[in-house]
Amino acid sequence: MKKITVEEVKQLADEAASVPCLRKILNYHTDYSDTLQSMLNAMQPGSYVQPHRHKDPDKPEAFVILSGKIAVLEFDDFGHIPDQVILQPQEREFGKEIAAGVWKKLVVIDPDSVIFEVKDVPYSPGDDKNFAPWA
Repeated sequence: MKKITVEEVKQLADEAASVPCLRKILNYHTDYSDTLQSMLNAMQPGSYVQPHRHKDPDKPEAFVILSGKIAVLEFDDFGHIPDQVILQPQEREFGKEIAAGVWKKLVVIDPDSVIFEVKDVPYSPGDDKNFAPWA
């Protein structure tokens, strides 16, 4: 059994604050070939997440916020934003599922923001993300 603890979330957020990219990931999957990829993703304001999608292979993903506040923006193929949500654990919207092949970007609003992230396809560094040509 893998547990997500308050201490683990806080430690990861502290680590994210101490690295130049202002992000730190803790994988819960044991191998990149695992069909379920789950992780904690800690981010600080100023961390840049370039708009991207997971296509070829298509990968849906889901986020649940554990601490902080993060905006999740979805884009169409032209860079317009048809949908967005602000995730924060103390409000009514604290999770977002994103369909496979949809452009998205995370914007960190509050310090020590941490999400639990899940994808259902093995990770392959060479084709994991497709970055938006308009970003």
